[in-house]
Amino acid sequence: MPQRAALISGSLFALAAGLMWGLVFVAPLLLPAYPAALLSFSRYLAFGLIALPLAALDRKALARLSAPDWREALKLSAVGNIVYYLFLAAAIQRAGGPLPTMIIGTLPVVIAVSANLRDHRRDGRLPWARLAPSLVLIGAGIALVNHAELARLRADPGADPLRYALGAVLALGAVVCWTWYPLRNADWLRHHADRSPRTWATAQGVATLPLSLAGFLAFWLWNGVSSQPFAMPFGPTPGLFVGLMLAIGLLASWLGTLCWNEASQRLPTALVGQLIVFETLSALAYAFMLRGSWPPASTLAGIALLVAGVVWALRVRPEPVLPPR
Repeated sequence: MPQRAALISGSLFALAAGLMWGLVFVAPLLLPAYPAALLSFSRYLAFGLIALPLAALDRKALARLSAPDWREALKLSAVGNIVYYLFLAAAIQRAGGPLPTMIIGTLPVVIAVSANLRDHRRDGRLPWARLAPSLVLIGAGIALVNHAELARLRADPGADPLRYALGAVLALGAVVCWTWYPLRNADWLRHHADRSPRTWATAQGVATLPLSLAGFLAFWLWNGVSSQPFAMPFGPTPGLFVGLMLAIGLLASWLGTLCWNEASQRLPTALVGQLIVFETLSALAYAFMLRGSWPPASTLAGIALLVAGVVWALRVRPEPVLPPR
C-alpha cells in the first residue's frame, strides 16, 4: 500500500477505534452502583461470547495460530483488556469522567515517546525536534483541560479529595497497562503482516473468554461468601447492565480492536500511539453529553490543542535508522 494511502486509511481506522473506545468511559457513569471488577469481567465476558461465532466463521485462520500466538493473545487480553478496564472503571467511579479521561489522555505522549525509544530501528526514528511541537501541543491541551476540571472540583463543597486522588492513581495504573498493550500488540502484527487484523482481534476475544468467565464466577462466589448486598448476577438494573455490556463488548472490544489492529499495521507505532487522542476526545464528548452541559472555554481550548497536536504529528515522517558500521 502506498505510504500516503496507508497514512490516510490508518488514521481513519484509528479515529473509528477512538470513537468506539470512548464508549467504555460511559458505562461506569451510567452504572455507579456496580463494582468495577464486575464491570470489567462482564464487559470482557460479553466480548468473549461475541467472539465465539466470529471465531467459528474464521476458524481456518485461527487454526494457523501457534501455541506462542495464543499465549501472546492471552497476555494481551489479561493486561490490555481486563486489568486495564478494572483500573479505569474504578478510577471513573471515584473521580468522575473527565479527570481519568485526561489522565488516560497522556497515552499519546507516553506511547509515542516509548515507541520512539524502543522501536526506532523497525519503524524508523521520528525526529525528536520535529516530534516535539506535537508532543508539546498535546501535553498543553491535556494540562489545560485538567486545570479546568480541577477548578470545578475545588468549587464543589461535597468533593472528597482522597477519593479523587485514589481515582487519579487508579487511572495511572490504566496508563501503564495501555502503554504496554499497543507496543506488544504492534510487535505481533508487524511480525505477522500476512495475518488478518480481524483474526487477531477475534483471537484476543476468544482468549479473553476463560479469563473473564473465571473472574465473573470468582466475584459471584466472593459476593456470596462475604454476604455483600449486591444482587448477582446482573445487579439492580439488569436490562441496562446487560445491554451496555453487550454493546461495549461488540463495538468497543471487538470492532474497536479490529480498527486499531488495521491502524497498527499501516502506521509506525510512535505515530499510531498518538492517535489514541481520538479516544480521549470521544470520551470527553460523551462525558459532557451525560453531564448535560457544554465544556467551558478552557476545556474547548485544550481540546483544540489536542487536535492540533495530532494534525502536526501526522506531518512527521519517520527517518530510517542506518545500521552501525
